[in-house]
Amino acid sequence: MIHHIHRPSFPLNRHIAVFTYFKGLVPGHGFERFLPDGNVEIIVDLAGRAEHIYDDTALQPIQTCREIWASGVRTRYLTLSSGHKSELFVINFRKGMAYPFFPVPMQEMSDRVVDADSLWRGGLSGLRERLLEAPTPTAKFHVAEGFLSSMRRGPLEANACVEHAIQALLDSPENMVLERLYSNIGYSKKHFIRLFSERVGVPPKTYARLARFQKVVQEIARSGGVDWSSVARECGFYDQAHFIHDFKRFSGFTPSEYSKRKSDDVNYVPLG
Repeated sequence: MIHHIHRPSFPLNRHIAVFTYFKGLVPGHGFERFLPDGNVEIIVDLAGRAEHIYDDTALQPIQTCREIWASGVRTRYLTLSSGHKSELFVINFRKGMAYPFFPVPMQEMSDRVVDADSLWRGGLSGLRERLLEAPTPTAKFHVAEGFLSSMRRGPLEANACVEHAIQALLDSPENMVLERLYSNIGYSKKHFIRLFSERVGVPPKTYARLARFQKVVQEIARSGGVDWSSVARECGFYDQAHFIHDFKRFSGFTPSEYSKRKSDDVNYVPLG
């Protein structure tokens, strides 16, 4: 398999975490569950084949994704094909920083996977063509940087209050008291929740729950034998029932089921 990553230069790196290019993936399973990770992505298919989102139970296609599509912040898991022999170029935005590149407020992207042509009205079709023409992964990364620098809606400046709130939620989701966060922001609570939702995609309370879920997932990945009571306590859940309920809501698995199924990539769970 060919797999390359690239971190764009300033000022794009304020908003884009990484570009990923891979080709020829041959996983040992047909389907996988993609867990909500708080990210926004644009995915460019370079192989000319359709990708699908599947019904979680019947494993029948419920949405077809072709050529270029965008995925907003998700609050539930998706069931996907495993990407067998695909060729994809993925633009992974920094958490909460995708808004200058999207033509709609980010809450309109929440829990949605949207065809790029309908969202940008053909404005991204040139990106796929140029990526196909670029002969090497390095050339593809150069193409993407130039294209994205020209397509943004406004200046690449983050809102300091939103940026601060995101970092606080990511750094310590288990200890986050939202009312204390609001009091330190400088906006009214109502105004800030609206601003955060428009730029991130979900309200601060939902994002805090996502961040806490991801802290659990990372803790499970680090631990050999897992003490669930300890994990629940350290990640800020007030009791075991609360922990299991939230974990199952975001993953579809109990924590112990997830621990048995997880792969090296903690947010992609093989389904067979």
